[in-house]
Amino acid sequence: MKTRYKKVHLRSAILVALATVLACLSTIPRQMGDDVAAISQVGSRGAEVRAIQQRLKERGLFKSDVTGYYGEITRKAVLAFQKQKGISQTGIAGPITLKALGISIGTVPAATQANISLLARIISAEARGEPYVGQVAVGAVILNRIEHPSFPDTLSGVIYQNGAFTAVTDGQFNQPVASSAYNAARDALNGWDPTSGCIYYYNPAKTSNSFIRSRQVVTVIGSHRFCL
Repeated sequence: MKTRYKKVHLRSAILVALATVLACLSTIPRQMGDDVAAISQVGSRGAEVRAIQQRLKERGLFKSDVTGYYGEITRKAVLAFQKQKGISQTGIAGPITLKALGISIGTVPAATQANISLLARIISAEARGEPYVGQVAVGAVILNRIEHPSFPDTLSGVIYQNGAFTAVTDGQFNQPVASSAYNAARDALNGWDPTSGCIYYYNPAKTSNSFIRSRQVVTVIGSHRFCL
């Protein structure tokens, strides 16, 4: 009799647990859209928000300064854009809205041998002869670009972007790779960023480009100035 009682009690406990799980699941949104996989929304800050504001400004929907802060003005502009495009009007710039705006952001790849070799090649071509920290810094800039909405979102995409690096077009990229560049690439891929998030660098002795010289300089390492 006790065994039967225990079985009934156990069955009841299981039914109660299942009911609880189903109740919780019922509160999850059924439509996997921008509101579920949110990226930028009210309160967000950063490069992605600046990109959103800039894209909306180009479309005449955002009529304020590009600040990188996602406030009420940005939310209303996103809502207007979503209405134009027939996207669920949430005011949140999730994956669907970002794609419609033409914004994509990658993630820093793993430090695999293939990625180390590719990054080392461009580091060697661009920073051969620079101090070791300067070589790591060049690698970090390339990786920062992957995570920035204004650049391609893969390592190869950033390196081979048309006109991005003179070393790719002038043949330096195909020269033998300096041994130190492999370690620098590994350190950069593992998270060392001596530039504090910079996405540009230049050698003032070798360029007169007005755009690059107009960028905000964060730090100077060796012959290079690293900028935002």
